Amino acid sequence: MRPYPINSVSIVIPVYNEEHSLPELLRRTEAACANLRQDYEIVLVDDGSRDESAEILQSAAEREGSHVAAVILNRNYGQHAAIMAGFEQSVGDLVITLDADLQNPPEEIPRLVEQASLGFDVVGTVRSDRQDSAWRRWPSKLINLAVQRSTGVVMSDYGCMLRAYRRSVVDAMLACRERSTFIPILANSFARHTTEVLVAHAEREHGDSKYSPMRLLNLMFDLVTCMTTTPLRLLSIVGLGMALLGMLFALILIVLRVIFGAAWAGHGNFVLFAVLFVFTGSQFIGMGLLGEYLGRMYSDVRARPRFFIEKVLRNPASRISDRTENTPKTSTAKANP
Repeated sequence: MRPYPINSVSIVIPVYNEEHSLPELLRRTEAACANLRQDYEIVLVDDGSRDESAEILQSAAEREGSHVAAVILNRNYGQHAAIMAGFEQSVGDLVITLDADLQNPPEEIPRLVEQASLGFDVVGTVRSDRQDSAWRRWPSKLINLAVQRSTGVVMSDYGCMLRAYRRSVVDAMLACRERSTFIPILANSFARHTTEVLVAHAEREHGDSKYSPMRLLNLMFDLVTCMTTTPLRLLSIVGLGMALLGMLFALILIVLRVIFGAAWAGHGNFVLFAVLFVFTGSQFIGMGLLGEYLGRMYSDVRARPRFFIEKVLRNPASRISDRTENTPKTSTAKANP
């Protein structure tokens, strides 16, 4: 593994209804980036906020000498689509993602840059002493376990978006055309050297989490079905196992009926219903998984853009050297600023 020279750093932050956190987020992020030896930019993506977040971002981008670029989406597309929009507008050799709720400290940015400069393609983070409620922690653990088992990509904390990506990995992700994207897993599929570092975790001071337990459950199904076909193979294995158990169960019933007679189990009625319910449930599970994959194929065939950028505000005087001519762009619809 060779050291990776980093001349510029882009910080990509998705924002959705975070007007109370934004002033402190901007102050702390700019203070952390001021400690970097590299040139930097802070790309904030407003993901269709319904509060004053977009106006705050535009004001920050219009300040004299500002390093902030404000990317305004026309509506809410979700966290990962907003990050992909930020990736498309970023130009740094290293791209760091960060949540806007300040639960993950921006002060860790220099440490991630230092780790990436050692030659790592992806630098992940693990939240130590998580301050979230049990309703957030336990679903997150289930998601991490499900993703690890189904994809084979072993990372300790997929939910923490404070991560660093080498420019080549970001370019590879932008070249992907699928609509459903989970960035940490997608990035690892293009990375050779990855590592994780422990970071602090703080309580959310303003607003509520955008991920309810039900949305986390939906996210788990989304992750498993959009990144791997393992559930289909698992379904076949489970079906084979159930068929073998069914044959064994039928043989045992025949033997017990011969020995004890038909009256010992209600003439077989209850056993029949139990077997029927088991097989009916497995059929519905299989249909649901097939429906997930068919739905994703339908979305990809339509090939609609993942996001629509309404406008981009950036201070030209403070923009880091432009590398967009060598950067592959995704097929997105844009409006002129």
